[in-house]
Amino acid sequence: MKICLFDDSVPFDAWTPARKPLGGAEKAFALLPGPLAGRGHEVHVYNRCQYSMPIEAARWHNPDAPRPAEADALIAFRRPSLLESVRRVDRRLLWVTAAPEYLTKKPAREYLEALRPTLVFIGQAQKARAEGEGVVVRPGVAAVYHKERPATEADAPAGPPRAVVTTHPGHGLDWLLDLWVEEVRPQVPEAQLDIYSMSLHKAMIDPEAAPAELKPLVVRCLTAQDHGVAVLEPLGDDGMARAYRTARVHLYPGHPDDMACWTLAESQAAGCPAVARGFPAVAERVDNGQTGYLVPDGSAFANVTVELLTNDGMYDSLSQAARAPQRRRTWAAAAAEVDSLLRGQRG
Repeated sequence: MKICLFDDSVPFDAWTPARKPLGGAEKAFALLPGPLAGRGHEVHVYNRCQYSMPIEAARWHNPDAPRPAEADALIAFRRPSLLESVRRVDRRLLWVTAAPEYLTKKPAREYLEALRPTLVFIGQAQKARAEGEGVVVRPGVAAVYHKERPATEADAPAGPPRAVVTTHPGHGLDWLLDLWVEEVRPQVPEAQLDIYSMSLHKAMIDPEAAPAELKPLVVRCLTAQDHGVAVLEPLGDDGMARAYRTARVHLYPGHPDDMACWTLAESQAAGCPAVARGFPAVAERVDNGQTGYLVPDGSAFANVTVELLTNDGMYDSLSQAARAPQRRRTWAAAAAEVDSLLRGQRG
């Protein structure tokens, strides 16, 4: 089967996630083609990659490459307009990775009505919000996050207890900082909080030049440095996997429009327990009471965080459950579901 995938977001290819930070949705698009090709398909990827080349048996094409006239299947990434990238095609899929309300807007609706694609969602919470037809294919997690801990590492990370945060600055980070400074750090004075955020890291380097919407948060982060808070540049998959394996807890405020919780899936695979507010999509990533805790309010959030920072037994139990083999979701498994969908066995 000839499968063509189309994206027009930012420049990247299948090698990018391991080398440098990339948005979760873009990373998903980067990691699906290889396993699809591994199932015997002829896979072509058209995006803004720098070079046209084969990667993991899939053929990547940069913007200068000619577009195909026909294919057996087309997978459009997020934007309905990409559905018409191939004129003659047997089956079209629209891969929806964000809050789905944009699909009801007039331009998107016109493409959907004219081309009749199968909508592919990344979770049940997202599909429920779409209130329409479609299927769920749960994304995989890069293999580096599934690696076993080195034999030299103890179950509980050594050194000062450390928490990690990967949330978007506008998705409750100010709320979390207040909890850390006022409730968590006073009980665990040696604890460290590492915030991985590209936009906030850039703003911290030159606070005066920071975007207006980030300046109040920059000021709070600067003040919070005296309470063990550091703002760091996100890393590629290899670096983030190490960061999760050496942290005691992933603090995840969550947001109603966060449909994927990409980094939460990765930290869980790496064995890092989570404390999160219980938004529907978050609940699809964390087994409450088994691999982390979904909490109702700030007080519970702070209390469970303190426990995970100080209680080795609690950490070990949740960490082992999070990285258990039966919870692993690989991109090979996701590709198998897409394959079945394209062959008409689902839908």
